[in-house]
Amino acid sequence: MEWIIIIVIVAFFAWRMMPSKGVKSVTTEELKGMLKDKTKQFIDVRTPAEYKGRHINEFKNVPLNLLKSKLDKLDKNKEVVVICQSGMRSSQAAGILKKSGFADVTNVKGGMSAWRG
Repeated sequence: MEWIIIIVIVAFFAWRMMPSKGVKSVTTEELKGMLKDKTKQFIDVRTPAEYKGRHINEFKNVPLNLLKSKLDKLDKNKEVVVICQSGMRSSQAAGILKKSGFADVTNVKGGMSAWRG
């Protein structure tokens, strides 16, 4: 019985870590080459305090809990690149964006924890 519970827990976390369908992923190294691209929208979904502590200048702070109410401020015709601290919240944000009709969504793997810029 213990093994079943452990397997269910591991499967749940593995499922949560998987990117949403149709969402691209990039590493922080790949992100460095994208930052000057004005055709992309860069969104940091961490809390304002996390963002204030350390952020990438090109990213605009739109906390995950406010994302749905701010969707009208984003251009559905532009690629949206999302980042958070570890990649979990940005993965959730990417799913929200895809379900809201954003066709081109990219998640930064490892988030700010992996950023060396």
